[in-house]
Amino acid sequence: MRLSLRLWVASVLVLTQLVHGALCWGKDGHYTVCKIAEGYFEEETVAAVKKLLPESAEGNLAEFCSWPDEIKKLSQWQWTSALHYVNTPEYRCNYNYCRDCHDTQKHKDWCVTGAIFNYTQQLMSASENSHTLVQYNLTEALMFLSHYMGDVHQPLHTGFLGDLGGNTIIIRWYNLKTNLHHVWDNMIIESALKTYYNSSLPLMIQALQAKLTNGWSNDVPTWESCQLNQTACPNQYASESIGLACKYAYRNATPGTTLGDDYFLSRLPVVEKRLAQGGIRLAAILNRIFSAKTKAL
Repeated sequence: MRLSLRLWVASVLVLTQLVHGALCWGKDGHYTVCKIAEGYFEEETVAAVKKLLPESAEGNLAEFCSWPDEIKKLSQWQWTSALHYVNTPEYRCNYNYCRDCHDTQKHKDWCVTGAIFNYTQQLMSASENSHTLVQYNLTEALMFLSHYMGDVHQPLHTGFLGDLGGNTIIIRWYNLKTNLHHVWDNMIIESALKTYYNSSLPLMIQALQAKLTNGWSNDVPTWESCQLNQTACPNQYASESIGLACKYAYRNATPGTTLGDDYFLSRLPVVEKRLAQGGIRLAAILNRIFSAKTKAL
């Protein structure tokens, strides 16, 4: 069902025509996911991540979590465009890997969940010192995995094919004309920063970290876990996201609608929780890959 490692690399060489209008969590969202993850790294994970990151990062994964967005429009990276999302059938409100994980040319396994499986496997192959036929760029694998873990937790990254995850649903966010996908990528976060955090992203991250210590503390172990002792379980994350897209993102957001306080205040808790879950789960995956302590559990 999943793309083999050799087939994945071979497909990169022939897949050159990937087109999609989707954006991703904005830079602030991806930074937040990775900064939260850093707070839950085991000691060995911290060392492994620092070793893989460019020296300029000084061990700060969050600084590079938007890199896949920055490079995907370059000709040599256009093949990554379809890896930021997975489309689901209209109004089904459910996700199925075999049915949904493909690009516009129907290449199987080419979607955000397939990418998470793939880059997890690449990092695992290196941590296990296994002999593989392919030499992976593990720095890229780390940055892609970290970014796509953020994407899969944005509900409209599993949105309907017919509207490209809300990209073709044109609405107004207060007085600004935009599309629904952009609202969930950026504008809810931007409005929260201005309304509650004096436009300070560090303050918002601190608030989420406080909720993880207090209000969500009992939920964190369930967020971290994967069924069947898998290292990563992106199918679960995608299933959650399409459910939230139907319940919150698409609801009351038909074309031409003006979205304001009612929508913002009721959807902000969903966005905050998904950012936190993305961070917790990214940390859990990397700990399972790199930390002997976590592997022994």
